[in-house]
Amino acid sequence: MNWIELSIRTDAEGAEAAAALLNEFVQGGAAIEQTLLPDPGETFDPARAFIVRAFFSSDQRGNLERAEEGLWHLAQLRPMTTPQTRELAEEDWAEAWKKYYTLLHIGKHLVIKPSWLEYTAQPDDIVIELDPGMAFGTGLHPTTRLCMIALENHLHGNPHTLDVGTGSGILSITAAKLGAREILALDTDTVAVDTTTRNVGFNHVENFVRVELGSIDTEKHCNQFDLICINILAEVICELAPALASALHSEGIVIASGILATKADDVVEAFDAVEIDVIEKTQEEDWVAIIGQKLKS
Repeated sequence: MNWIELSIRTDAEGAEAAAALLNEFVQGGAAIEQTLLPDPGETFDPARAFIVRAFFSSDQRGNLERAEEGLWHLAQLRPMTTPQTRELAEEDWAEAWKKYYTLLHIGKHLVIKPSWLEYTAQPDDIVIELDPGMAFGTGLHPTTRLCMIALENHLHGNPHTLDVGTGSGILSITAAKLGAREILALDTDTVAVDTTTRNVGFNHVENFVRVELGSIDTEKHCNQFDLICINILAEVICELAPALASALHSEGIVIASGILATKADDVVEAFDAVEIDVIEKTQEEDWVAIIGQKLKS
């Protein structure tokens, strides 16, 4: 089977909107990458600092055409390049996405190491080995970095942890490496579940991380968790706020990201309505992470 890679460059808000649109048409979801490198022969433009990339199988040309049409309409509202496509053979696709990932140092001690790269860890390093494949969560996106730093700052002891929309499993693995010993990683995408399971194995934390297909459930997960991570979209976080509050123990912590700065107030209001008190906000570029604590009952 051949694959077709589609990519566009845009700003932060355009990247969020483009990824949401592409997710309706492509299995495994779109990946958002931040880049400081201009296209060949061009100067760097902050309005094109994010690349959104998705891969369509050769039998999904109808979906590809509908995605391109949707992106054309989106480009009337946001600064966005014309979609670029290229066809890849199966063996080329298997390697294509790897060149976009490199070793990343995040926070005080966290290191993301792509599984195919060599790295000699320093004494204080906490190394997360990652093979992201077609799933979300590589560390390239500011929201992932914000969540990882928040975990490093707020994960204490052995909290019962929930990772909603786990993607590549990067946040669940980070939590395990930081000391959590009972972690539930959820995602509604089978590709993400398979990828997380593989990455959990790479990092030898399968005794601590349970991976399941699904999402947070108000009844099933009621009053079960000390710490919840959710790195999705502001609108989804607002919608799930009651379920997040229900799932948290009294004084439990929620780390929420995937939030554009322009939508942060919406999330704060949604948390306030379910008695989650915002104790910290951090920001990188146009993206915000909100750390909340459920009020003591």
